[in-house]
Amino acid sequence: MSKLAVFIFVLFLASLALFAIFNQEATIIKIPFGEAYETPTIALILLSIAIGGLAIFFVFVVRDTKRYVDSWQYQKKQKKNEKVQELYSKALNYLFAHHNRTESKELLKEILVEEPEHLNALLQLGDIALSEDDFQKAREYFQSARDLNPRNIEVLFSLERLMEKTGRWADALRYIEEILDLDDENLSALYKKREIFERQEKWDDLVFVQKTILKNEHTEKDKARERQNLVGYKYEYGRHSLENGDLEKAKKAFRTVLRLEKDFIPASLGLAEVLLREGESEEAINLLEKEYEHTSSMIVLLRLEDLLISIGEPLRLIRIYKNNISRNPQEPVVKFFLGKLFYRLEMIDDAFETMASIDTGGTVYPEMHKLMGNLYMKRNQVDKAVREYKKALDSHIYAAGLSYSCKNCGHVSPDWSGRCTNCKGWSTYQLNLTA
Repeated sequence: MSKLAVFIFVLFLASLALFAIFNQEATIIKIPFGEAYETPTIALILLSIAIGGLAIFFVFVVRDTKRYVDSWQYQKKQKKNEKVQELYSKALNYLFAHHNRTESKELLKEILVEEPEHLNALLQLGDIALSEDDFQKAREYFQSARDLNPRNIEVLFSLERLMEKTGRWADALRYIEEILDLDDENLSALYKKREIFERQEKWDDLVFVQKTILKNEHTEKDKARERQNLVGYKYEYGRHSLENGDLEKAKKAFRTVLRLEKDFIPASLGLAEVLLREGESEEAINLLEKEYEHTSSMIVLLRLEDLLISIGEPLRLIRIYKNNISRNPQEPVVKFFLGKLFYRLEMIDDAFETMASIDTGGTVYPEMHKLMGNLYMKRNQVDKAVREYKKALDSHIYAAGLSYSCKNCGHVSPDWSGRCTNCKGWSTYQLNLTA
C-alpha cells in the first residue's frame, strides 16, 4: 500500500472518530413488517459502508470473472483457428503442389471434425469428389456448403460445375440464373450462360447474352474481342435459321453481320445461299462477284465457280478468271483455278497451257502437281504424269484434296466452315494449296 493510500485511510478513520464524538445518539431502524431496532449512528454508517464495499467487490469479481472466461474462450478459439488454418494450408499444399488428393482429403475431413461449418473445406472436398467422378459425394459436400450459405456465389458456381459435368444443362443454367440474380454483372456467370446456350444452339438467346457481356466488359481490348464474338453469334443465328428453312430471319441476320463487318465472308456466302433458295440466282452471282472483287477471297471464288457451272455459265467464270489474271499476272492461285476449270470442262489444251505458265516461285503446291499429272495422263504421257504425282506425294504436307487453314491458329481442315473448329474464331479459314 502506498503512503498516499495509508494517509487517506488514516484520514478516513479520523473523520469517522470525529463523527462518532459528535453523534453519540442512537438511530432507530424499522424493518418493514418487522420490529424496530435502536443502533448507534456510527455503527449504521460503518455497516452501510461495509455493505456498499461488498456490493462493489461483487461487481468487480463478476466483471473480472467474465473477462477471464472471455479471454480463455478467445484464446481457445484462436488456437482452434490456427490449427484449422494450418490444416487447410497443408491440405491445399498436398492438393496443388504434390497432387496428392488422398492426403488432402484426410486433412480436409480433419478440419470438418474441428469445424463442421468450414465452407472452404466443404468446397474443396466437393471439388476433389467431382474430379474423381464421385458425383453423389460431390453433391453432398456442395449441398452442405449451400445449407450454410445459400447466397454464396462460389457455392453456386460449384453446384453449376457439378450439373455441367453430369450433363444436366437445365439445372446448370438455373444455378447461373441464381448467381445473376445476386450479381447481374458477373462476367464469369455470363460467360457460362453463353457457353450453355452455345452448346444448346440457342443462338437467339445467346445474342442477347453476348450484348450483356459486351456492355459489362471494361477494357477496350476486351470490348473489341466481344464485339467480334457478337458478330460471330449473329452469323450463327443466321446460319441456324438458314438450316431450318427460315429464309427471312437468315437474310436479316446475314445482312446485319455484313453491316457490322463488311469483310465477313461466311455471311456473304450465307446471304448468297439465301438468294439462291429464293430463286434469285443472278442476284446471288452479282453478290459473290462483288465480294470477290472486294476481298480477293479464293473461297468466294470457289463458290462462284460452282454456282456459275451449275447454271451453265462457265464462260462468265472464265472471263472473271482472265480479268483477274490480267490484273495480277504473277498470281499462281487464280491461274491454277482457271486451269482446273478448263480441265473440268474437258478443255485439255487450254488447261495445259494455263498450268504450264504458272510460276510458283519454289513453293510446293501438291494440288497443282496432281492436276499436271492428270493432264499428262490425258495426253498419254505416263512418265511425265508419274513425275508430277511423285512431286505431290513427296510433299510431307500432301493432302488428298483442297484444304483450308485457319489464319489465326493454323488449324487445317479438309472442309470449309464459317468458324474454326479449333480456336473458335469466325471467318478465319482460307484456302490452302500448300497442304
